[in-house]
Amino acid sequence: MAERAQVTSVEAIESFRASLILFLSKARPTLEEICSDVTRMRLWLQNEQRNRWQTELRLRRRELERAQAELFSARLSKLQHATAAQEMALHRAQAAVREAEAKLRLLKRWDHELENRAAPLVKLVDQLHGFLTKEMGHAVAYLAEVVKTLDSYADVAPRAATAPAQPSAPTAAEQGDDGHERPGTIPAGEGKEL
Repeated sequence: MAERAQVTSVEAIESFRASLILFLSKARPTLEEICSDVTRMRLWLQNEQRNRWQTELRLRRRELERAQAELFSARLSKLQHATAAQEMALHRAQAAVREAEAKLRLLKRWDHELENRAAPLVKLVDQLHGFLTKEMGHAVAYLAEVVKTLDSYADVAPRAATAPAQPSAPTAAEQGDDGHERPGTIPAGEGKEL
């Protein structure tokens, strides 16, 4: 024999269903925002920052070439004072190029680390999002059906308990030999009120 359900409150199930819907309405957008934040960070590293520092490196290399050309010209003209200024400009340009190259290497490392660290977590977030969308969506629908079934059961159960008893046919003792009811007998199921 199947076990009986011990449902004490349909309202509690409906309240839980409403809370689950509220939770899902907040959880799914939050998970979507997490995934989009990771995507934005990846695009920021791979596109925006990389393009910025590649452009900066090109500009700084041009500046380095210009500084080298000026130093070479100053050395050819044998200007001592001018050569020191050009050497300082050359050192600054070289430092600027090294800084841009270091930034590009750092961006490449960050991009690699982001991919290694975030990819497994993003995969888990996607799985959780899928679970909340599919499985919890089914759970909400199932709870709605449960509430509907319990409500219809609750409507049927009181009617069955309060339905009037059908008068039964008179017994042989209450009937005469001709099959008609004898006068003065009380049909079964009916009694005198006190």
